[in-house]
Amino acid sequence: MSDRIHSVTTAPIEGQKPGTSGLRKKTRVFMQPHFVENFTQSIFDAIGGLQGKTLVLGGDGRFFNDRASQVILRMAAANGAARVIVGQGAILSTPAASNLIRERGADGGIILSASHNPGGEDEDFGMKFNGANGGPASEKVTDLIFARTKEIESYRMLDAQDLDLSAVGEARLGDMVVEIVDPVAAYAALMERLFDFDAIRALFAGSFTMRFDAMHAVTGPYAREILERRLGAAPGTVLNATPLPDFGGGHPDPNPVWAKPLFDLMMGADAPDFAAASDGDGDRNMVLGRGVYVTPSDSLAVLAANATLAPAYAAGLSGVARSMPTSRAADRVAAALGIEAFETPTGWKFFGNLLDAGRVTICGEESAGTGSDHVREKDGLWAVLLWLNILAARKEPVAGIMAAHWARFGRDYYSRHDYEAVASDRANALMDRLRSMLDVLPGQDFAGLTVAQADDFAYVDPVDESVSQHQGIRVLFTDDSRVVFRLSGTGTEGATLRVYLERFAGPDEVHDRAPDEVLAPVVASAEALAQIREHTGRDRPDVTT
Repeated sequence: MSDRIHSVTTAPIEGQKPGTSGLRKKTRVFMQPHFVENFTQSIFDAIGGLQGKTLVLGGDGRFFNDRASQVILRMAAANGAARVIVGQGAILSTPAASNLIRERGADGGIILSASHNPGGEDEDFGMKFNGANGGPASEKVTDLIFARTKEIESYRMLDAQDLDLSAVGEARLGDMVVEIVDPVAAYAALMERLFDFDAIRALFAGSFTMRFDAMHAVTGPYAREILERRLGAAPGTVLNATPLPDFGGGHPDPNPVWAKPLFDLMMGADAPDFAAASDGDGDRNMVLGRGVYVTPSDSLAVLAANATLAPAYAAGLSGVARSMPTSRAADRVAAALGIEAFETPTGWKFFGNLLDAGRVTICGEESAGTGSDHVREKDGLWAVLLWLNILAARKEPVAGIMAAHWARFGRDYYSRHDYEAVASDRANALMDRLRSMLDVLPGQDFAGLTVAQADDFAYVDPVDESVSQHQGIRVLFTDDSRVVFRLSGTGTEGATLRVYLERFAGPDEVHDRAPDEVLAPVVASAEALAQIREHTGRDRPDVTT
């Protein structure tokens, strides 16, 4: 191996705007000459260089994860990093990476993932930078990265062979130490500190049965170690446990559409007591009981209402936060507990300031992400373990816990309709039309519902007073039902229009009605209001959750 450092002349690649979840594009885009190198050097430059710093590196194991990791390691060495802590095989779930950054006092980390998007040479890849608190980079940092990508002229690369990342231990690249760690060990130890593992072991030692679908994604090894080995769940509890570069040809998004075999199992006669799934990089979750699908919004509310049953939260919560499109179920819990509730834009980085300031303990998004102050990312397996802790303590089935929750707090019937890969100009036209109507909407009737209020959500961060505008159109009707329209940036083609539908039923109302029936008037009003068919050319959503 040569320790010679190359300064490679390059040219900017425009359009590399990293969003709240980093930069996501088709894998073949990342495989272009100089693309990963340009973006990596832009990150290093934007954070003030790497001289003497420590980074964490890992990803979800999707196609190109291994190649990109080797490039990043050689570039980190060339840029003067003192140490890079990398998961064995270049594997780390997103919450595990956040935990390592925090536990090891690292200056940040690079996570290679496109989260819940499909993987493979013809599918998606992603990179993101997390800061020293373990959370996604702030908007200020992502703006600096973007600006640098538009002007970069060279990058630094160590002339070296690939490292063997298959065994735990230390190696060197030039003057930099590469520390290869077990990707599961530190995270599993953290979970054991947070939850009552003895109570959960006793649950599994009885007749309790469970299935966990890892979807051939990164949480397979984590779930096997924690659920089957440490907690005593039966062998085979974890399904699709081996991470694959293309996720077995599946779509690693834990919802009733993409995890349909698990959903169907739980709605059938031979359903186990409990089931869960996680996504590509391990930060999302789906929770089901026998005959019961728990929406992510309801899950957040139930976890907040019962968190004190777990040792880490026994002293109570400081507050709860949710993203704006998430149902208001968590707000009702916070009001009953007498704690603060926050409504933020979508994107986990908006929770970071609240968590760092101690204003909230638990937070979540309707897109199947929930977490707490133990890391600065959403955490799929954490949510599953908190559910198990609650089930062990309450000794009730999921259906019973949900019924009791709605009887106390009421029920926010909720659904999300996704219109995927909509032509960007058509999606933007829909949103622009709605924005132009905001002042005249109150008092108007749409398919039987009357608008009470409408706005384009803007957020003033209560910690640093930063302002985020144009975060989605909110429409509140006079019967307290609600619809939200938002364009999502998590795809790699066109735009995804997300329509969020919500209707509240009080504690004294019947809560066993089908959500589709309850939400039908809101769906009709949303269509009449936004003219979705006209703008998208679709008569139904591509995905309903």
